[in-house]
Amino acid sequence: MNHRIIRSNSQSEIVHLFTAVFTDSEGQAEGTIIGNLASELSKAIDNKNILCFATYEHHSLIGSLFFSRLHVKQAINVFMLAPVAVSTNHQGKGVGQSMIHYGLSELKKRTVDVAITYGDPSFYSKVGFSSLSEEVIQAPLKLSMPEGWLGLSLTEDHIPQLHEKPTCVNAFNNPSYW
Repeated sequence: MNHRIIRSNSQSEIVHLFTAVFTDSEGQAEGTIIGNLASELSKAIDNKNILCFATYEHHSLIGSLFFSRLHVKQAINVFMLAPVAVSTNHQGKGVGQSMIHYGLSELKKRTVDVAITYGDPSFYSKVGFSSLSEEVIQAPLKLSMPEGWLGLSLTEDHIPQLHEKPTCVNAFNNPSYW
């Protein structure tokens, strides 16, 4: 496996991966929704507010994920991990976990303090995420499944409480994702 940081010129293969993976697992409608999200995120990759990481095997894309900045007024760097996709025939082989660890390592190099995600606690707990109360960090929009709000400190400190609701990048500013 070869992990790398992706630039916006890889948009079509990234969108194809997300669309295919989510169509296979959740159906055509969800595949289209997540494919569109991946497209919007891909167009906005700037390696400052939106980062994309991918995993290749023999020059074939087998996984990808995005980290996007949550904007807060406090002096803390917070990024959200979402969405994540691993090609259907490579799932269950540790590709997703390895790719997430790579992405988190890159965030640490960029002095990011906290990573959060909104997803399956049983999966994300395997890479260090744990339940995050909205009393500590609020979600940018109303959560439909609050148990999926998870956080991970990337420093030696605990996750600090934020005193205001963060804002997300434009691509996530849609209640249907939450």
